[in-house]
Parts: sequence; structure tokens; C-alpha cells
Amino acid sequence: MAGGGGFAAAAERGHARDDDGYGGRGGVTVPVVVTCLMAASCGLIFGYDIGVSGGVTQMESFLMKFFPEVSSAMTKNAKHDAYCKYDDQRLTAFTSSLYIAAMVSSLVASRVTRTVGRSTVMLIGGVLFLAGSAINAGAVNVAMLIIGRMLLGFGVGFTTQAAPLYLAETSPARWRGAFTTAYNIFQVQGALAATVTNYFTNRIPGWGWRVSLGLAAVPAAVVVLGALLVPDTPSSLVLRGDTDSARASLQRLRGPGAETDAELKDIVRAVEDARRNDEGAYERLVRGKGYGHYLVMVVAIPSFFDLTGVIVMAVFSPVLFRTVGFSSQKAIFGSVVLSLVNLASSLLSSFVMDRAGRRFLFLAGGAAMMICQLAMSCILAGHLGKQNAATMPRDYAVAVLVLMCLYTFSFGVSWGPLKWVVPSEIYPVEIRSAAQALTVSIALCLSFAQTQVFVSLLCAMKHGIFLFYAGWVLAMTAFVAAFLPETKGVPLEAMRAVWAGHWYWRRFVRDAKQEVQVNCL
Repeated sequence: MAGGGGFAAAAERGHARDDDGYGGRGGVTVPVVVTCLMAASCGLIFGYDIGVSGGVTQMESFLMKFFPEVSSAMTKNAKHDAYCKYDDQRLTAFTSSLYIAAMVSSLVASRVTRTVGRSTVMLIGGVLFLAGSAINAGAVNVAMLIIGRMLLGFGVGFTTQAAPLYLAETSPARWRGAFTTAYNIFQVQGALAATVTNYFTNRIPGWGWRVSLGLAAVPAAVVVLGALLVPDTPSSLVLRGDTDSARASLQRLRGPGAETDAELKDIVRAVEDARRNDEGAYERLVRGKGYGHYLVMVVAIPSFFDLTGVIVMAVFSPVLFRTVGFSSQKAIFGSVVLSLVNLASSLLSSFVMDRAGRRFLFLAGGAAMMICQLAMSCILAGHLGKQNAATMPRDYAVAVLVLMCLYTFSFGVSWGPLKWVVPSEIYPVEIRSAAQALTVSIALCLSFAQTQVFVSLLCAMKHGIFLFYAGWVLAMTAFVAAFLPETKGVPLEAMRAVWAGHWYWRRFVRDAKQEVQVNCL
């Protein structure tokens, strides 16, 4: 699989050196690679939806069928602001309804996970997404579209809650960044597949949009198959009282003959501590002494991620390209280019994350993203909508495409994968499912709000929308520089010691004296 490029290299290095500085648990085996790739394939469904929805909402056949008033307005450019071509709340509700459903289901999934395990939750998510794709493909009115989108959202909510945690709990500490990045890589592959699909189905008059929406069943089927084949994680099995199965699962992952007793004891100890505090995980996270720094990250990471503007740029990139003057087909082709850039940068991130560290990628990526957004705002301010023109000169439209590619590349090596990697590894086991659920839910809630209002904001703020997002990128980069510790290579069981050593958070950390000391990385 293309999503495994970083992991094949990791496997070679892992066989050469099993010592990660934390007791020799860094070996990478074929079962680890295969299992993680299967679990990471859950990213396909989220990515496919992100890629397909923006392309479909600017297809003329789709607009004529469900939103004729938008199609009619587009033919009256002389009376219509160039920034306001797609300003219709019913149209944006088609996109945003998925995110509100995903937000609700991710909260439910955190409780279901503790009962049935992470692999079963991924299976449920795949089945729900499969059902939603069938309804959308056969839709005859807007109500059917929304129902189908909400089923897709339920599927996304279940899988986004379970898959990143599955990857973090299964992968060796030394290469956890590369393995957890696999979810993001598959998400990008799903988006690429969707934009390529849109490029060809856009040429089918009348019903091409049905093909685009219906083919969402393909990544859903991949997720269902993968969830049926992968075992549950050792941590999840111990949490449900099946220590023997956990031992067998861990032995299979680390390889025959590998010493797993010490690692299993650490897992059992962490889970026993979690079980003693099993009830009230959400209350503990919100009000518990010694958990304040986790709560800050639960809110800050998904909030800053969404306020980079990347979700709306990814979903509405075809709409943005139509706004600056591209034809429908060229707008979708521009989205294909962005998806390819995102895939390349995500693959690069999987190679460098466990070398350069999380903080460096956060800071470098944030600085580059901010520069690109400022440049796009300047170009749009000077050249779009002048002299009542509905488009902008071709050279400047191409410059916008180039800047969006640079922005996408910067995002793809930093916030794109790290948004999944960091939350999945920093929380202790007693609040891990609850914290991951809240992280995902906050992100999805903000995605719902942004996808619902972005086109209206574009209409109202015009080029200033990019200045708005650039300001948030500056704020998030400063926050990471000051408050996010480096976590590369640290075992999940030793993560508390990282916070205990941070210049600010150490005063809030419970049990600052840790048995496991973090090596200098």
C-alpha cells in the first residue's frame, strides 16, 4: 500500500535496532506493519468525504437537481459578487451535516470502545459509512442527502475516535509517530481518490454526482474488511479483563521470541490504575486535580487545527478555484493537484517526524502556512472583483493555486499528521478514551461550524478571510512554542514524566516524581 512507505523503512530500521532507550520495545515486525495499516485505513472514509463533497457541490448537474437557485445565480455574474457565488445555507448544510453527526457519535464511541474494544468500534463505523454512501447515491431530494450525510458522519465519528488510539497503543514507542501518521496518510489518499473520481464524473451529464457519492462505498468496504481482520490492542484487551488474549496479541505484534513480560506488566499496571478510577473519566478530566494540562490540550489542539482554515480549504477548494475564475473541470483538477501535494507532504512527514520531533514540525509548518495565507489575501485584495469582473486575471489565479499548494505542503508535514499523533499519545490511560473523544468532538464541532458558515464568511469578509486564518495560525504557533512539550520516542506509560519536566506544566502535574525518567532526545 502507498500508505506504508514510511513503515517499510521503519521496519528495516526496527529489525536493525530494537533498543529505543526505554527497555528495548522498539522492534518493528511484519504483524505490526500489517495490523497498523489495516487500522489506519479508517482514514480513507474521512478523506474520501472531504475530497468528494467540495467537488460535488460545484457540479452543475448536482446544483440543478437539488439547488437550482444557486445554479441560476451563477449565470447572473454581472449582478453577483464574485465572492458570493455559492452563498446558500442549504447547500453548505449538505457538507456540514456530516460533522455534527460525527461529533455526537465520537462521544458515544468512547463509551462503546471500553465495552467492545477498538476494532469493533472501527467495524461499526465502516458499516454506518457504507449505509450512508448507498443512501446518498440514490438520493432524490435534499432530505435524503442530509440523512445519508449524517450516517456518513456517524461512521466518521466512530472510526476517528478508535483508529488513532489503536495505532498509538499497537506501535512501538520509537516509531509511534510514523505509525500513527498512517491514519493521516490514508485520509489524504482517500481525498485524492475522491478528487480524481470527481474529475472524471464531472464529465457525465445528469448523474455523474451519483457515481462520486456512491463510490464512497469502496473505502467503507476496505474499512469493514480491515476491522474484521485486525485483533484488538493489548491495552484494550487488558482493560476488558482478558489478560491472556492481551499477552498473545502483544507477543504476535512484537514477534516470536521477543521479551514482552515487562511491557505487558507496564500495560497492566497502567490499566489497573485506570480501572480504579474507571468511573467519571470526563469529570476527572474537567475537574480533577493534576489533569488541567490535559484539558488545555484537549481544547487547544483541535481548536487551533480547525482555525488554521485547512478544513474549509480542503472541502471547498473547488469552490475557491471557481471563485477566482477556473472552470468547473479545472477547479476539480486544481483539487487533484492539492491532494497530490498533501499526499507527498504526509509521506515526508512519516519519515521525518520521529527524527525532527513534533515541536519542530509544528513551528516550521505554522510559519510557512501563515506566510502563504497573507500572500493569498494580498492577491485576492488586489485582483479579484475589480471593475465588476467575476473572475481574476489568469496569472494571478495560477498564483493562488501555487500558494495553496505551498500552504497544503506546509500543513501536510506538520498539523495534518500531528493533529492525530499528539492527542493519541499524550493522555494517560485512565482518561485516554474520554480525552480522545472530546478532542475529536471539538474538532468536528468546529468543522461543522466552519463548513456551514465559510461560504457566507467568504462573501462577507472577502480576501480578509485569509487574514483571519493567518491570525489564528500565528496564535497556535506561539502556543506550541510555549506550552507543548516534545514527545517523540517516549512510551505511553512514561508520558507523565514529560509533563513533570515542562517549565510551566510541572506545577500542575500530579505525581511529579515518576519511576520512569525521560532520556534526553
